[in-house]
Amino acid sequence: MNINERTLASLYGENALSAQAERYQRAQKAFAELYGERDNIRIFSAPGRTEVGGNHTDHNRGCVMAAAVGLDVIAVVSPGNDSIVRVKSEGFPEDTVDISDTQIKENEKNTSAALIRGVAAGFKNAGLKTCGFTAYTTSNVLKGSGLSSSAAFEVLIGTIFSYLCNEGKVSAVKIAQIAQYAENVYFGKPSGLMDQMASSVGGFITIDFKDTANPVIESISYDFASSGYTLCIVDTKGDHADLTPEYAAIPAEMKSVAKFFGKSELRDITREELIEKLPEVRRACGDRAAARAFHFLDDNLRVGREAEALKKGDIEAFLRLITESGNSSFKYLQNVFAVKNTAEEGLVIGLYMSESILGGRGAVRVHGGGFAGTIQAFVPADLADEYSRKMETLFGEGSCYRLYIRPVGGTEVK
Repeated sequence: MNINERTLASLYGENALSAQAERYQRAQKAFAELYGERDNIRIFSAPGRTEVGGNHTDHNRGCVMAAAVGLDVIAVVSPGNDSIVRVKSEGFPEDTVDISDTQIKENEKNTSAALIRGVAAGFKNAGLKTCGFTAYTTSNVLKGSGLSSSAAFEVLIGTIFSYLCNEGKVSAVKIAQIAQYAENVYFGKPSGLMDQMASSVGGFITIDFKDTANPVIESISYDFASSGYTLCIVDTKGDHADLTPEYAAIPAEMKSVAKFFGKSELRDITREELIEKLPEVRRACGDRAAARAFHFLDDNLRVGREAEALKKGDIEAFLRLITESGNSSFKYLQNVFAVKNTAEEGLVIGLYMSESILGGRGAVRVHGGGFAGTIQAFVPADLADEYSRKMETLFGEGSCYRLYIRPVGGTEVK
């Protein structure tokens, strides 16, 4: 099955046509070697995402900006006529899941089989159809990069169910909500909805989670490729082991401040209220919780200003706001390094060196959850080669990824 070049250009950019065409051919060949030649093959894709604005705001019903990127999970799929879903992901054992059984399996927690079963359960709970299929998947969404490989996989499974069993009529928003449900309930990982929504919808988007059952999603039309900047994600190769308590403390501390005011999330209080009651909040919740609350309240409003800057085509104003957000994450959210391991602060070093190379141009900030992992840099095109070279000298070959902003979310590829 040959993929249209125009489709590939939309998903990956003009510079990646040859490499992606070869990738799709390899995936189809791998499927045929595993399952035999079939004449009912269909192909699907779901992208990773990059968080652009609103760092740790979604879990308190805040606003975020995100963008789908040209790194994705693709699946070569053959529809089945039973309730068995078989998924062989490159480099991993095959998952075989009977989706007629949607009971939560404790022994499946933290596995891809749990995600498959969870997405199937979400579809059934919503009154949507499910069906069996056989798939071979391959991914170039980097694990541990903050680009959300798990959300891309969940959205991929939901997209397959939509097109194979529901005529492609399940909305991108519904697929994202089901994907989050699968991750939270079946996989066993608490997460906000941003990752899944950005992967499912595609392009630059803002999401307002004030009403989590009905998030307000706005697509922003902006041609980043012509902005004069390159979006880079730098993997500082930090160790994510034992960091779960650090991540979990952020929403817990933010919500402790909200609870002080009789609310469940920070979205329901204002900066002025926090300032007025700050002495009492410090005593009740602690200083770090108060500082993190200030970050939420400021970054939540900053998302709207970032969106307006892009709508107006004012890339310099947008980059100033990205810098503000990064500074707030470092100083007030405090998710750039873990205090228990001061010998490893790769994000701090990466941020310093990035600022040194950029010399006041572009923008750089912590990316995603923080503590270890990645930084995000908007690099002037004339500095992109130098920036990439110096980051890879520091963190290793292949640690700096230049990303394409993808306008399409989860989709069938033709």
